[in-house]
Amino acid sequence: MASNQSQMSLLPGFFIAFLTVLFGANVVAIKLTLAGMGPLTTAGCRFALAAMAIAGWARVTGRCFHIQPGQAFQLMVVAAAFTLQLSLFYLGLERTEASRGVLISNLLPFFVLFLSHYFIPGERITWKKFVGILLGFAGVTVLFSGAQPFSDSIRTGDPIVLAAVVVWSCNVVYTKSIINAFEPFHLVLYPMIVSVPVFLSAGCLYDQRMFFDLNPVVLSAYAYQGLVTAAFGFVAWSTMLKRYGASTLHAFVFIMPIAGVVLSGIVLDEPITPNLLVAMLFIAAGILMVHINPKKPSFTFPLGRGL
Repeated sequence: MASNQSQMSLLPGFFIAFLTVLFGANVVAIKLTLAGMGPLTTAGCRFALAAMAIAGWARVTGRCFHIQPGQAFQLMVVAAAFTLQLSLFYLGLERTEASRGVLISNLLPFFVLFLSHYFIPGERITWKKFVGILLGFAGVTVLFSGAQPFSDSIRTGDPIVLAAVVVWSCNVVYTKSIINAFEPFHLVLYPMIVSVPVFLSAGCLYDQRMFFDLNPVVLSAYAYQGLVTAAFGFVAWSTMLKRYGASTLHAFVFIMPIAGVVLSGIVLDEPITPNLLVAMLFIAAGILMVHINPKKPSFTFPLGRGL
């Protein structure tokens, strides 16, 4: 394993970078889908599609679906947090720009690092990680600063997305504490299966309209979320993680916020302001600093990060 990790060739490196761009672009796909579907309906339909694809992959590759006695409760905890965090994220993203949503959501590793310091044995905050945390939150400070009053620089959805990230980070830390007892796909598939009827029921009650403009762009963006990032992304990232290790993949994660901001400007025509660019650079640099030479590998599938 160590030999494989130290001899990664150029082509796998490009592929991992490509994956991080796909994850970064997912927020753009969500915004496009929200133009034709309600936010909670979008989440329910997306994870129904993703769950079917991942279950099919697991069946074809001979994965074991069985869980041990007592694990059902742990999976329900993960599923409840997953449903809450994604509900908040989709509702928040409906009320803010994709570029801002992707930057706020990329505070996730900093919250996880802080919580892991207190709740995961052996995961301590080093001076490099501390600098990374400062850079990350400095980026958000820049995002919310400017000539206009502070209250005017915050979109309605920003604090909702931030609340989603807080729930997310708690869920990631809990997942890290139980990951060794599960097949990794269990912690992705089963929370999806539990969340889908909740999302769709809530969409029926909350969304003003569940479906209202299913044009080719909306349907393509929906398929992108369910099949490309959630299904293909899980399989590809898990494969690369097993082959090259978490430390190698961590070195590419900083690409996600950059890809999200740039693609938001290109695809959605959102304004890329100087504050946004500086915030993006601070957050990307903070993520890179946090993940420089991690002392021990950890569960690192960025599905949640790019939702």
